[in-house]
Amino acid sequence: MSTIDTIRPAQAKDAFAAGRDTRAAQPKSRAAHRLWTSFLLWMQKRESRCVLRELTDDQLRDVGLTPSEARTEVSKSFFWD
Repeated sequence: MSTIDTIRPAQAKDAFAAGRDTRAAQPKSRAAHRLWTSFLLWMQKRESRCVLRELTDDQLRDVGLTPSEARTEVSKSFFWD
């Protein structure tokens, strides 16, 4: 598992650091749950791309990416899967 796979959304990290249970903040309805899940996924991708942008060529090589592949990933919009 790479470092990029283990990044948590900032809100979840803050809740985890404060010792709070993030399940308590989860919505009850199905539509709200889907929206919440989509938001957390978007935050995770955003954070991963921010970290990816800061990696050096040596670090990219360690995770198995070329600088070109990293640039392609970083340039994706948040709508992209």
